[in-house]
Amino acid sequence: MMQFKVVEIFSKRDIKSFIKFPHKLYRESREYVPVLDSNEFKILTKSASLDHSQLRMWLAYSYSGEIIGRIAGIINHNSNSYHNEKRVRFGWFDFIDEGVVAEALIEKVVEWGRELGMEEIHGPLGFNTWNRQGMMVDGFENRPPINCLYNYHYYPQIMERLQFQKQLDWVQLKIRADRGVPEKLYKINQLLLEKHNLRVLPLKELKSSKRYIDSFFESYNDSFSKIDNFVPLNSKEIEEIKEEYIPKLKERLTSIVVDSDDEIAAFGVTFPNLSNSFRKAGGRLFPFGLFYILHEMKNYKTVDLMLLGSSPKWRNSGISSIYHSTLAKYFKEDGVEWGITNPQEENNSSTKVWERYGGVEHYMRRRCYIKKI
Repeated sequence: MMQFKVVEIFSKRDIKSFIKFPHKLYRESREYVPVLDSNEFKILTKSASLDHSQLRMWLAYSYSGEIIGRIAGIINHNSNSYHNEKRVRFGWFDFIDEGVVAEALIEKVVEWGRELGMEEIHGPLGFNTWNRQGMMVDGFENRPPINCLYNYHYYPQIMERLQFQKQLDWVQLKIRADRGVPEKLYKINQLLLEKHNLRVLPLKELKSSKRYIDSFFESYNDSFSKIDNFVPLNSKEIEEIKEEYIPKLKERLTSIVVDSDDEIAAFGVTFPNLSNSFRKAGGRLFPFGLFYILHEMKNYKTVDLMLLGSSPKWRNSGISSIYHSTLAKYFKEDGVEWGITNPQEENNSSTKVWERYGGVEHYMRRRCYIKKI
């Protein structure tokens, strides 16, 4: 039987080892995309979500001292209150192809959860939907966007052996982005704009107005409020995300629709797909990582469709076609060839929307597992 030990970690040095472990585990993988080590350290030590969440981390070591697995346990009290649940989350879960290692790591989170009165364990999840989540169960041959997890094919096999059940699946699609949309859709959109007194907000107005930014995140919280495992962002989390992401938005990759009350009605936010440059960076900005990333930000053929939605007031009104067609026009003009959707629940009707545009391929499927404890 394999000999190893699982140790809870606390020091900066151990947290850095925790962060870097996947780089070694996946060094032979052509699909794995490392995120920046500095960003991971900030999330695990300074995230605004830590104000209402408890976090513990463990590493598994072989008796020769080699790291062979890692896991984080999270109790998000806001999420449990919002959903009226007693759940402990697991995330940052990576391990060698040994079921006993995965089981020992999971058991640490289970024991902690039981101590605090939790009734279920589920994941992989982060603090909220802005963190990476969902274990890949299909599409292992594809390279994920930088905001999505990658894992080996043996992960879900081991989860099933550990008697975890599927809670829900998310799917990701790969879509032709260079076809534009039918001319008649532009005419329909113009009628929608006039009928409902809507307008497309210039990005500079969004960036320069606290009111619009606050409205955007209010619309974000409302748009996804009914989604499983979603937890609304609080004011401190919003401030953290605003500082990091709003400055990075690009005019021809963003389309925001506002209504007659100057509230955000619908939004389409995309980013250049930076997976190749992040692979080259290997988790480090220096000495060359920043150069690779900046170069790909200016030279890309694929985009990540990060946030697409509309406020409940405008749901099922058809105005999503406004940002769809605006972005499709830019993509065609700028030579963008492909778009990769963010993970969407498999039964989400919005996944059907893409089929109207043609050129849609299944890209990945990822799963959230759950188990009573």
